[in-house]
Amino acid sequence: MNRRDTLKFLAGATAFAGTAGMLGRGIAFAQAKPFTLPPLGYANEALEPHIDAKTMQIHHDNHHAAYVNNLNNNVDKWPEMATKPVDEILSNLAAVPEGVRGLVRNNLGGHWNHTFFWELMTPGGAKAPAGDLKSAIDGAFGDFDKMKAAVKSAGLGRFGSGWAWLVVGKDKKLAVISSANQDSPQMEGAKGVIGVDVWEHAYYLKHQYKRGDYIDTWWNVVNWDKAADNFKKATA
Repeated sequence: MNRRDTLKFLAGATAFAGTAGMLGRGIAFAQAKPFTLPPLGYANEALEPHIDAKTMQIHHDNHHAAYVNNLNNNVDKWPEMATKPVDEILSNLAAVPEGVRGLVRNNLGGHWNHTFFWELMTPGGAKAPAGDLKSAIDGAFGDFDKMKAAVKSAGLGRFGSGWAWLVVGKDKKLAVISSANQDSPQMEGAKGVIGVDVWEHAYYLKHQYKRGDYIDTWWNVVNWDKAADNFKKATA
């Protein structure tokens, strides 16, 4: 091989190495899964008899997983969904490109809502709020039972699929709201303290059409320590 051929070979090898490096990085990005399904933190059957194991399995392993998979399969359409804080995105959906706004709203909202929901439940926890959260509930609603009634009313009043929430609003006061589909409190400028999923997949196997019965029994599994922490962060 003469000097000219050697130089051509080296140049070609360098170009190939650069292309291979870029290809490798592209493959690595394509294989990356920035969104993950969080574990429940307890067994599927841990919330029985209030929420049955089969419902928990389907709800977590299938419904929530679908939102996570949709995000990972479409993150290339707007990579910022994997790098910006979720609360920031959900609080300002107008800043999301219009072409992916619906996808982000439904799937990132569903991912946030369900992660919040799993953390808000626990087996064998306290039966009622205490401390600052209890005082705030009493001040806003009169007492704990009246707050529960307001949440139930919001859940029953939500036509179709959605959520009922106890939130801290922009005025730093507690309020009860409901949201459609996988909309989150942040979309209303609020911060969640308690959220109950009233989609049929959350209760139909056990309660069929009786959404009210599901909401009533759901209070038995609320993690009031987590709710108190949510309230503290929301009012900070």
